[in-house]
Amino acid sequence: MTAPSGAPSAPPEPGAPPSPPPSMRLRELVFGAACAAAVRAAARLGVADALGDAPMTVETLATAVRAEPKPLRRLLRALSCYGVFAERPDGTFAHTEMSRLLREDDPNSLRAIAMWCTEPWTWDAWPLLDRAVRTGRNVVEDLYGKEFFSYLNEDAPESADVFNRAMTRSSEQSAREVAALLDLSGSSSVADLGGGQGHVVACLLDKYPAMRGSLLDLPRVVENALPRLREGGDLADRARIVPGDVREAVPVEADVYIIKNILEWDDESTARLLGNVVEAGGPGTRVVVIENLVDDTPSMRFSTAMDLLLLLNVGGAKHTTDSMVGRLEAAGLAVRDIRPVNPYLHAFDCVVPA
Repeated sequence: MTAPSGAPSAPPEPGAPPSPPPSMRLRELVFGAACAAAVRAAARLGVADALGDAPMTVETLATAVRAEPKPLRRLLRALSCYGVFAERPDGTFAHTEMSRLLREDDPNSLRAIAMWCTEPWTWDAWPLLDRAVRTGRNVVEDLYGKEFFSYLNEDAPESADVFNRAMTRSSEQSAREVAALLDLSGSSSVADLGGGQGHVVACLLDKYPAMRGSLLDLPRVVENALPRLREGGDLADRARIVPGDVREAVPVEADVYIIKNILEWDDESTARLLGNVVEAGGPGTRVVVIENLVDDTPSMRFSTAMDLLLLLNVGGAKHTTDSMVGRLEAAGLAVRDIRPVNPYLHAFDCVVPA
């Protein structure tokens, strides 16, 4: 729980360095772009992949990533201030828990996410945040003359590829946690709406060998569904892949519908999607909505930043618990339970009332 507004903060731990004064903290914040750019540079250079378990000299690292030693030292020195890599007394650099997450082969890798959140379009959009706050509209359409995803796929294919890789990695990691959380033992079928390549469906079919599953997403998305779900895959006989737009219709019948990280558009689209689910499922159908929240969660700094980025690119928003419950109830769903999936996702377990 966070302290009430105006409450005195907890005293620092004994031996902990003193907190910087407000003037220094603000100076650090306005240079936040430098930190983001440094993480991006390290990811693009592949520094974390080149650095092994043993500390390495800058010269050796520079050779491995084809960089100049002196500026590479400056980059690593800056990142070490934030706990990304660690500079040792002898001048070598070693991994930290955070820097290992920039490795491509780490099972919890955030390299693709780090790249996605610092793509070139973000540097065009962030300076226009005041305009988005004044108007409540996205700024991407004014910047590039077209809707965000049209811009990505038509004009920025490299960025679109980064987006796809980031979403795939994120889905792989969270799908296991979603499957572990959900008890679907009384259900025979599940449908993942807007489910990307189908990681959640695949994990649930692994967990429940008698269950059947459906994956519904845009045609260009489900073309790249997991091979396991497609013809010849080990789950193909229990999986159905359905191309379509959940905002237009939900042509899938299931005992349980899962909606993960797609209720971030405008209110009209959200209401239309939820209405389609209620109509497709009918009374007694279970609907599990999984989203990031922007109120009192351990990931507040991350989720509120993503909330602002959504405002900039698609005019969308992350939800508070109350706003999410309000939208679900307005669509005719009864919310039975709200539980954390992990530090940055919550599951809203709902049912279509009889």
